[in-house]
Amino acid sequence: MSAPTVVVVGAGLAGISAALAAADAGAEVVLIERRNRIGGLTWSFRRRGLWFDNGQHVFLRCCTAYREFLRRIGASEQVVLQDRLKIPVLEPGGARATIARSPLPSPLHLAPSLARYRHLSLGERARLVRPALALRRLDLADPALDEITFGAWLARHGQSPGAIQRLWNLIILPTVNVPAGEASLALAAKVFRTGLLDRADAGDLGWSAVPLAQLHAGNGGRALADAGVETVLGCRVRSVSPEPDGRLLVSTPGRDLRAGSVIVATPPEATQAVLPPGVLRPTEALGASPIVNVHLVLDRKVTDLPVAATVGSPAQFIFDRTESAGAVTGQCLSISLSAADAYIGLRPEELVRTFTTALGDLFPAARHARLVDGVVSREHAATFRGAPGTAALRPPNLTSVDGLFLAGAWCDTGWPATMEGAVRSGVGAAALAVGPPAPSSGPTARVLTGTSS
Repeated sequence: MSAPTVVVVGAGLAGISAALAAADAGAEVVLIERRNRIGGLTWSFRRRGLWFDNGQHVFLRCCTAYREFLRRIGASEQVVLQDRLKIPVLEPGGARATIARSPLPSPLHLAPSLARYRHLSLGERARLVRPALALRRLDLADPALDEITFGAWLARHGQSPGAIQRLWNLIILPTVNVPAGEASLALAAKVFRTGLLDRADAGDLGWSAVPLAQLHAGNGGRALADAGVETVLGCRVRSVSPEPDGRLLVSTPGRDLRAGSVIVATPPEATQAVLPPGVLRPTEALGASPIVNVHLVLDRKVTDLPVAATVGSPAQFIFDRTESAGAVTGQCLSISLSAADAYIGLRPEELVRTFTTALGDLFPAARHARLVDGVVSREHAATFRGAPGTAALRPPNLTSVDGLFLAGAWCDTGWPATMEGAVRSGVGAAALAVGPPAPSSGPTARVLTGTSS
C-alpha cells in the first residue's frame, strides 16, 4: 500500500468525522483505533438478550454538524427528533410541569410553559425574565464570560437557589456535566443561547432509536468502508513525530506509517502521550466529570413517557429504552445521571436499589412492578470539567507541528463536550489537513484487527 495521505488516530465521533471528511476531500485515509470497536464513548453492550447503551446521549435540533454526520453515515432515520420541544418535569408525590415550546417566536416560545412551571413559585417564575433577556445580550466571544460561574451570574440576576436547582440545572447538568454553581458562564451561555433562545426550534430534543453500537459504529463502519478508509482496530499508537522530509511518522506495534497529515482525535491524556514534547500544554487542569446510567428492566410498563426530567429526586433524566433494548415484554427505563461524582464510586446493587425506589416515587405503578434486571454503566471521565478557565485550556485544531492536527470534544469548539462538539472538531481538523470536502469515489476498504498493547 502506498503511504497514506492522512492518518487519523482515534475512532470516536471526532475521528470518524475527520476520516470521512478527509476521504470525501479525496485523501487516502487510515483510521487507527486502540479498541476493537469504533464509536468512542458512544457504545453499547448486550446482557441477557437486551441491548444497553453506556450512556443516554442526546442532541438538539441546533446540533447541525451532528445531524449532518448522521445523514453522512446513513443513520438519520434511526433517531427520534421531537417535532416540538416537550419535556415533562416530575417530582415525587405527583407534582408535574412541562418545559415546552409554543408557536410563538423566540424568545417568547418558552414563556407559556415557564409561566405555568409549578416547580417554581409565582415570584420565581416572574424573575426568569431578567436572566433570559440578559443572556440574549451577552457576547459569546467575550473571554470574561469564562471567568465566573453560571450560578454566580444567575444569583446576580435574581435567581434563587431553588430556581437554579429546579430549572436552570435541568439544562446545565446534562449539557455541561457540572451544576450551575461550577459551570463556566461561557459554556452555559452557549447552551442557552444556541440551544434555547436564539431560535425557537433549536432546543427540540433528539436521541437514538437504536443501540448506539448500531447508530454510530455499525453505520459509521459501513460509511468508512464505502469511502475507502482503511480502519485498523485493536492497535495502539505509540507516538507521532515529524520526519526530516516533512512527513509525520505514526509508530504502532505492528507497523509504522508516514503521512503528510495526522489528526489525533483521542482523549486529552492519550493525546498528550503520543504527541511530540511541548506540542500540547499539560491537560490535567481540564479535569474530568463522570456520568452514570442506571438501567432498570421491569416486568410491566409503568409509564407512557418517552423521556422525563425530575426535580426533588436523585433521578435526573429518565428515558424509555424498551424498543431499542430489544425487549418484547415489560419496560426498560434508563436513568441518566450527569455530574455523577456522588454516584460513580457506589456499588451497582446500591445504585439499582436507590433508583428503583426513586422510580417508584415518580411512577406509582413501578412500586408494583418486579425488577427483572438492573444494570449500571459508568464513564469516569465522560467529559472535561466545564468550570471557569476552561476556554484557555482547550487547544485548537492547529498545532505548532506542520501537518499535525487535534480533534475531540475537549478541543476548542466553542461548544461543551458534546457529540456536536466532537463532530465539529473532526470536520474542522480535516478541513485544515486536506481542504473542504468533495465527492469521493474511493475503493471499498478493509477493516483490519491488530494486536493491542
